[in-house]
Amino acid sequence: MQIASAMTAPRRIEAKRALAVLLCATLGLAGCSDGYLRFPVSADAQRSMTEQVEIIHLNASNIASFSEPTRGYAGTALPSGRSWNYLVGTGDILSVIVFDHPELTLPEGENRSSAESGFRVQSDGTINYPFVGAVTARGRPPEQIRDDLTQRLSRFIPDPQVDVRVAAFNSQGVVVSGEVSAPNRQPLTTVPLTLIEAINAAGGASDTADLRAVTVQRSGQVYPVDVQGFLRAGIVQNNPVLRNGDVVSVPRRLAQEAYFLGEVARPDAIDLSLEPVTLTQAVTRLGGLAAPRADMRGIFVFRMTEARPRVFQLDTSSPTGLLLGTRFVLEPGDVVYVVRSPLQRWNDTITRLLPSVRAIDAIDTISN
Repeated sequence: MQIASAMTAPRRIEAKRALAVLLCATLGLAGCSDGYLRFPVSADAQRSMTEQVEIIHLNASNIASFSEPTRGYAGTALPSGRSWNYLVGTGDILSVIVFDHPELTLPEGENRSSAESGFRVQSDGTINYPFVGAVTARGRPPEQIRDDLTQRLSRFIPDPQVDVRVAAFNSQGVVVSGEVSAPNRQPLTTVPLTLIEAINAAGGASDTADLRAVTVQRSGQVYPVDVQGFLRAGIVQNNPVLRNGDVVSVPRRLAQEAYFLGEVARPDAIDLSLEPVTLTQAVTRLGGLAAPRADMRGIFVFRMTEARPRVFQLDTSSPTGLLLGTRFVLEPGDVVYVVRSPLQRWNDTITRLLPSVRAIDAIDTISN
């Protein structure tokens, strides 16, 4: 106590400063570190980092290069011939009508449909018809079967008028599975069935479906089909006509996110899998920048490339910068960080030092 009382006022001030420095050095990150990412805002300060990262300052001259998603729409390699001619197969039921000769037509009853009263294509690919016997049906279109029957019946009936239709399509079909409301098997008919029609007939894609990664398995090979490429970009081949035995699989959509950290009102992840999202859209959805803590000059987007990390800097301190943000499209894996303003960093430093200064004041009071 005597030593303390003998200490002059200037010496006490110097002692306070020395103790504050000692506390900072001792406490380290816990007491005096920033606790947040510090990335230089000015171009001069960034020059020393160009070997480690590629820094791109977004402006009106280069924003067009980053206004479209890097993942574009690609056409599928699946053969997508638009022509379609149904060929009768084993198990199909044929309805054969000979006009003015009801004795040659199996009549429909009250409880019998045309499918039940028709001629079934047998395992050997034929149907048995009165007078003419076995008629080849498998692998032929209905029109060709009609012409064959007409020619053979003409030996018994003058100028026969014959109509052949498929009453039940049983031989051919496709399977739709995965993220659809009602996975099912769909028969192929005389009307061509496209991929989108098949998905719709299965109840449509679910909310968790990824239409950009649909696959069609055909003849032991799996073909990826970007259905969104047809819906949004008009790539006709991405809506192919399906063939017998095709298996359509609609996968679950995987998470594709960009991450927002730093001085944002609500730091969080933004889903990019449904639609392109711009930087301004994403920041707005998260409540905007945390004013006045955010440095409007320091909105950084960190993006990993094959060569080295890229850092995009957007200065929103001017109206031009705000508008540029509406054209910058985010990519999956982007990390967006908004740095603190210099004033806020100073305030944070003062706030961290206050407990130490108060402690020194308390020691000084005890000493006196």
